[in-house]
Amino acid sequence: MLGFTASRVQIATYLCGVALFSISFLVFLNSSISFVITQRIGQDNNVGGAVGTLGFADELVALVACPAWGLLSDRIGVRSVAVLGYAIIGLSLCVLVQARNVYPQLLLGRLLFSLGATASATMVTAILPAMTGIKAKAVDDSQSPTRRAGRTSHALAPSISSESTITPARFRSQSPTRFRSQSPTVDGARKKNTVVSTSHLAGLVGMFTGCGALVALLVFLPLPTRFHNAGETSAAAVADAFYVVGAIAILVAVGCFFGLRNLPAEEGKGFHCLIQMQSYKTSETYSRPVLSYPRLFLASVQLGFRSRNIGLGYLGGFVARASSVAISLFIPLATNTYFLRTGECKVDPSSPSDIKNACPQAYKLAAMLTGVSQLIALLCAPLFGYLSGRFPKFNVPLMVAATAGIIGYSAFASLKSPDPHNKDGSGAVFLIVALLGISQIGAIVCSLALLGRGIHNDEGGEDSHYREDLSTNGTGHPSAGATPPRSPLPTPAGEDAPLLTDDNNYSDHTNHSAHQSALVPKSHTHLKGSIAGTYSLLGGFGILLLTKAGGALFDSSGPGAPFVMMASFNAILLLVGTGVSIREAIQGRRKVEHGVR
Repeated sequence: MLGFTASRVQIATYLCGVALFSISFLVFLNSSISFVITQRIGQDNNVGGAVGTLGFADELVALVACPAWGLLSDRIGVRSVAVLGYAIIGLSLCVLVQARNVYPQLLLGRLLFSLGATASATMVTAILPAMTGIKAKAVDDSQSPTRRAGRTSHALAPSISSESTITPARFRSQSPTRFRSQSPTVDGARKKNTVVSTSHLAGLVGMFTGCGALVALLVFLPLPTRFHNAGETSAAAVADAFYVVGAIAILVAVGCFFGLRNLPAEEGKGFHCLIQMQSYKTSETYSRPVLSYPRLFLASVQLGFRSRNIGLGYLGGFVARASSVAISLFIPLATNTYFLRTGECKVDPSSPSDIKNACPQAYKLAAMLTGVSQLIALLCAPLFGYLSGRFPKFNVPLMVAATAGIIGYSAFASLKSPDPHNKDGSGAVFLIVALLGISQIGAIVCSLALLGRGIHNDEGGEDSHYREDLSTNGTGHPSAGATPPRSPLPTPAGEDAPLLTDDNNYSDHTNHSAHQSALVPKSHTHLKGSIAGTYSLLGGFGILLLTKAGGALFDSSGPGAPFVMMASFNAILLLVGTGVSIREAIQGRRKVEHGVR
C-alpha cells in the first residue's frame, strides 16, 4: 500500500487543479500576448521586441516571487498560496486586455500575471510532500491483536486493567508514546512506501503538467478564432478569450480552496502567522517555531548542502528548467537559422519576426521536432516516476536522464542539418530530440521525487540509524556530541522484576528521551514551501543563464553553442549524482561493517 497521507479529493485537486493548470495559463499567455499587442492595442511595429521585453520582465519577477511565495507558504499554508496564485492569474488575464499601451499598462498586467503564475508553479513542488509521508501513529493498546475496537477476542491475555495492581505491562501501557518502540520492519516498510508514493506522484505531476500544455494548445488558444467565426471583431474575440480563460482560473482557485482543506502538516498555519512569531502544532505532535523570513530562506539554502537529496534535487531542477528553454526556444531558432543560411527561406526585413509565414518549412519542421520531444517527455513521465520509486538507491533514473541529455544535446549540436529530407540530414534527428525529451522529463520528475524524499528526511545512508551507530565510534561508548543510540524502555522479565531500576528511573528516562528527541533528525515539512521556492529560484537562474549566455554564444560561436551548454549542464548533473551515489555506497558499507541493519 502506498504511503499517501492525503485524501483522494486532495490528491485529485492537486493533480487536476494545481499541476494541470500550473503551466496551461502560461502557455496561453505566451502564445497570445502578441495578439493583444496587435489586435487590442493596435501596434504593428516592434511587436517581437515588445514580446521579448515582457517575457524578460516576467522572468525577473519570477526570480524574486518564487522564493517569496515559498517563504510565505510556510507561514500561511500552501493551500492559501495556491488559491491566491490562481485568483491573481484570473484577475490579471482580465486586466491585460484592458491595456491601451504596451508601456506601462500591458507591462504592469504581465507583471501581475507573473506573480500569480509563480505562486501556482511553486506550489506544485511545495504541495507534493504534503501528499505523501509517514503518518505518525500513536501506539494504542485498544488496537492490539487481542483488543481491537469493535471486536471481541477469546484469546487469553494478562489483565492490565486492575486499578489496584501496578504491573509492568500496565506501566508500559500508560507510558507516553515516545517510550514505545516501533518495529524496525514496520518503520522501514512505511518509509519505503513513502519513497515509492512520492516518486509515483512526481511522475503523475510531470504527466499532468504536460497535459496542461495540451489543454492550452487544444482548448484555450483556439478560443479567439471560434469567437471570431461567431461574428465578433478580432479585438473583441481576443478579449472574450482572455475573459473565459480568466474565469477558468478563478474556478481553479475555488476548487483549490475547497479541495485542499486540512492538508497534512499544515495545521496551525494561516494568515494569523503572517507577522506573528509564535509556535504552531503539527501532525507530528510537537510544536514548530515560526521562523523569520530570512531564516526560512537561509535554512532552505543550507539544506541544499546538508541533504544530498535536496541538493541533488536543486541541481536537477536547474538543469530541467534550462532544458525546457533549449527545446522550446533554441531548437526552432536553430532550425530557422539553418533554412535562412541555406537560402531556402527569405524573411521580409520590415517584419523579421514573421518567420511563420515567411518560412513555413522551417516553422513546420521546428514544430515537429519540439512536438516529438514533448510527446516523448509526456509518455515517459509516469515511467520515470515508477523507476524513481523502484530504484531510489544511487539515483539510477536521474543518472539515466543526465546521460540521455549528454548524448542528445551533443548529437544535436553536431548536426549538419536538422532537416531529415536534406542530403546532409538524417532521420536520426527524431531519435535525438526524443533523447532531449527524456532528459528533460527525467530531470523534472526525479528532482521533484528527490525533494519530496529530502523533505521527509529519507536520506538513506544519512538517516538516524546510521548517526546512532557512529555515535559509539566503534568502541561501544558514546562520543562527545553524538546522538545516543535509541533503545526501547527496558521490559521487566516478569511480575517479580522491579518496575523501575536505578539506571532507568522514569525521570531520568524522560530527560534522556527529551534530549534524544532534539537530536533525532526530524522531517523538513515545515520548510517545504521555502525549499520549493529555492528550487524554483534556481530553475529561473537556469532559464536566464541559458537564454542570455546561450543566445550570445548562438550569435558568436554558432547554432550548436546552446546545446553544448546543455550537454555540459547534464554532465555536471551526472558527475554530482555519481559522487552522491559513491558516498551513499560507502556509507552503506560502513553501516554493514558496524552491524546496522
